[in-house]
Amino acid sequence: MIVPARRFAVLGVLTAALTACGTPQAPPAARPAPARHTVAPAPVHPQPRPQPPTLAPGPAGLTPVFTHGPRTPDRTVALTFDADMTADQGARAARGEHFDNPALIRTLRALKVPATVFMTGRWAEQYPAQARGIGRDPLFEVANHSYSHYAFTGGCYGLPTVSPDRMRADVERAYTAFREAGVEHALPYFRFPGGCHDERALKELAPAGVTAVQWDVVSGDAFATDADAVARQVLDGVRPGSVVVMHCTRSAAPATERAVRTIVPELRRRGFRFVKVSELIGAAAARH
Repeated sequence: MIVPARRFAVLGVLTAALTACGTPQAPPAARPAPARHTVAPAPVHPQPRPQPPTLAPGPAGLTPVFTHGPRTPDRTVALTFDADMTADQGARAARGEHFDNPALIRTLRALKVPATVFMTGRWAEQYPAQARGIGRDPLFEVANHSYSHYAFTGGCYGLPTVSPDRMRADVERAYTAFREAGVEHALPYFRFPGGCHDERALKELAPAGVTAVQWDVVSGDAFATDADAVARQVLDGVRPGSVVVMHCTRSAAPATERAVRTIVPELRRRGFRFVKVSELIGAAAARH
């Protein structure tokens, strides 16, 4: 048994020993409560966009040309609208000339009509918000109508011409203008300004990998003021698989929006279904 005096002596020795070894460690802190485990959501991987259908190259590797879809009992028709503006019309736009037609786009949306807009790069530069809105609307698809809207052959409605060595660059410049305007998925379809082309133009554009899209129904809306006459011309010409060419330019085609309000309900009454050009090209490619 240790007497009190000796107990104090022993405690002193122990304290000295602990001091020589360093400051005593503080008692360990209480462990925090384990965190509640949550399951992280699985990452969402966007589905890749399907590749738009195109036609195989023509003879000798020339750019293929599409005019209309199959003439089948499935009564489909594609309304197409050229958004024209040439490279040198900026001054006219600055003076107040309207190369756009927002009322037409609103009418197509109100009537729920799918359509293909063949847009020039210069038009997209002039109206980037409208180009972006059309390009992001699933009702529409945007295709290439050149950058400059200069002709790819001579003698084409008085249009200036693109030299053969600049043809592909003009088309690619339009795609660049689309991307800069926010049109992310312009299709590999090309419409020649004025529809004018020859074998040389088809050869020069072959490396661009586009399908040239023409038409089999001319609406006659360019510079027309009689909407009823435009509507009659379209209604008289449409057949299953038809591609109708019209314009999305107030100054050059002021009657188009009014004509569309007649054309659409009448064709639906006749049993036609409106589709984009890509659907017609897909149907044509499937038959070959």
